[in-house]
Amino acid sequence: MADEQQFIEDGLQRTQIDEFFADELGRAGYGGMDVAKTPMGTQIVLKAEKPGMVIGKGGKNIRKITTELEERFDLDDPQVDVQEVEEPDLNARIVADRLANALERGWYFRKAGHTTIDRIMESGALGAEIVLSGKVTGARSRVEKFNRGYVKHNGEPAEEIVDSGVGVAVMKLGTIGVRVKIIPPDAELPDDFEIYEDVEVEDYVADTDGESVEELLEGEPEEDAETTEVGHADPEEVDDDVDEEVIEEEIVEEDVEVPTDEDVEDVDVDELEDAVDEELDEDVEAEAEELMDEMDEEDDDE
Repeated sequence: MADEQQFIEDGLQRTQIDEFFADELGRAGYGGMDVAKTPMGTQIVLKAEKPGMVIGKGGKNIRKITTELEERFDLDDPQVDVQEVEEPDLNARIVADRLANALERGWYFRKAGHTTIDRIMESGALGAEIVLSGKVTGARSRVEKFNRGYVKHNGEPAEEIVDSGVGVAVMKLGTIGVRVKIIPPDAELPDDFEIYEDVEVEDYVADTDGESVEELLEGEPEEDAETTEVGHADPEEVDDDVDEEVIEEEIVEEDVEVPTDEDVEDVDVDELEDAVDEELDEDVEAEAEELMDEMDEEDDDE
């Protein structure tokens, strides 16, 4: 099987498992999963708000889930590990499901959106965004956004740092999509910077082994000189005789006759002007005679 086809099948299987957990563990506060294939089998780490409900009484529920994974998705020896979500308000998947449930219970979308995003920011998030799309109030679909703080929308930070979650609220007028994006408090963004006050600059200057700036600059001309000797020839050392010979050859090949001052003095400017005037007068007289002949012919025809 080609690598591309294998990637597609792995992604499809992962999505199907995620949907299965979302349906089975919705009441337990399902917050996502991580799947890793090992030589011993398939390791699955579940994140839930209430791990006790996932495990069940005496591990009954977790054994049921393990058996379902083997039979339905053909996984080799699946090992399910459940972890508790420390701060549910910072998990985008849990927040999206909560907001969808609130809308289904009849909460007004503005109140639900502002209340949810305020809780996210109070938990310490650097930024959050909630997007509601669908028939939120009437028969016409629209999109409503709630923003707080700072959120990355593209690039590697948007994929690695931003936590995204999607939920669906089934209403009488239609479904409403809920998308939540959260930047956790401990996120290290690439454009972050810190300002230190009352700090000595010498503590942060790189050590140059006691060499001063003048000593470092004195060593540079020597390197330039070596580069000139090895890599590039000095223009002054080029043989001047070669250039002179080439220039002389080019001049000999192009014999161009340039008029001298004596040739210009020999030409009489007045004679040239008289010749031009005579030619113009002859042309004008010829055109006038032609016009008169045409007019005489028209009179005879009448």
